[in-house]
Amino acid sequence: MSTHDAYFSRLQAALQAEGELLPRLIVDLDRLDHNIDQAVAFATQTGKALRLVEKSLPSLQLLDYIARRAGTRRLMSFHQPFLNLDAQHWPDADILLGKPMPVALAGRFYEQYSGPFDPQRQLQWLIDTPERLQQYLALAQRRGIRLNINLELDVGLHRGGIPEGEAGAVMLRAMLRLLAQHPQHLRFTGFMGYEPHVAMLPRLFGAPERLLAQAMATYQARVEQVQREAPALWAQAVAADGQPPLTLNTAGSPTYRLHDQEQVSNELALGSGLLKPTHFDLPSLAGHLPALFIATPVLKAAGAFTLPGAGRLPAAISRLAGRGKQALFIYGGNWLAEPVSPAGLTASGLYGTSSNQQVLLAPTDTALQVDDLVFMRPTQSEAVLLQFGDLLAVRGGQVVERWPVFADI
Repeated sequence: MSTHDAYFSRLQAALQAEGELLPRLIVDLDRLDHNIDQAVAFATQTGKALRLVEKSLPSLQLLDYIARRAGTRRLMSFHQPFLNLDAQHWPDADILLGKPMPVALAGRFYEQYSGPFDPQRQLQWLIDTPERLQQYLALAQRRGIRLNINLELDVGLHRGGIPEGEAGAVMLRAMLRLLAQHPQHLRFTGFMGYEPHVAMLPRLFGAPERLLAQAMATYQARVEQVQREAPALWAQAVAADGQPPLTLNTAGSPTYRLHDQEQVSNELALGSGLLKPTHFDLPSLAGHLPALFIATPVLKAAGAFTLPGAGRLPAAISRLAGRGKQALFIYGGNWLAEPVSPAGLTASGLYGTSSNQQVLLAPTDTALQVDDLVFMRPTQSEAVLLQFGDLLAVRGGQVVERWPVFADI
């Protein structure tokens, strides 16, 4: 008989006892602790700092919990409203933008910002082109402020930033010249080079180790160019006088554990890998445990799977497609998620999806009744975490805290 194993049976009993029969998102703190400790041990071993990717962990309490255990105050922000929340909630944070922001949104940050957080010492804007750097210079001049500029490098992902080769050298040279000409409004603080392709591409494109070596060779070339062509800017960034410290950021959850040898970067970004949704079931994260689950009740146990429509054809297709299967209709559905418990649950491509009452096909021996729970693993974290209201933090199979997500604040 197919049913929940001991882990999910304990979760189901706890949620039913709490009356939690809405679709809810669960964060397992025991598993999260394990994943945080894995990341901290690796960072300590390699001498690199950890920067938490806020978009992948969009809850102040969740971020607080991870930051305390990891011993970091470094955040990477990707969304202007979240950036303002970050600055308000963490007045001591070191924040790096994770993508270039339209200059109008950078201006909006300053319009809405208040409190002890000091952007001049604690905030770095990510810039990808000379044209955007000119826009940010104009913003700084209009507002009479100084902006910290971290330059985005294309180290093989080809999603923008300073490109590889001579074209990149020419572009960087122009940006360094502009930075040097306006020290009262612009400060160089380092580079960001994101390289998820290293772990995500099929092996046909090359082994991860070779792709990473290529990416970091590009990164090293840009570092050496600044040291050679703009030594005063480099010295200023290293000195970190009244500005964030030199930030040479790289990696992400899929690749952070591959950086055990390279000596170019000084910090690693990490977010989704701490919760390990299914897109992060990668060899590089084999030591991490899934710590994020959707729980939702069965509304209807409909018996043998039957397609809508009258006549022999729908009936024949139903018999073929549903052989050995029963239909379960759940509360909600159509999420970026995959059924995980009980084993053998699958979505029906023939019946289609529904965000109201999705049908799942289950083996006929699945022992689920109405109001029992189905568990799913999200495929990603950033979008999914914002869909379920408060996160339920569990420890030892019991709900211990409820954490609002950014959308609820």
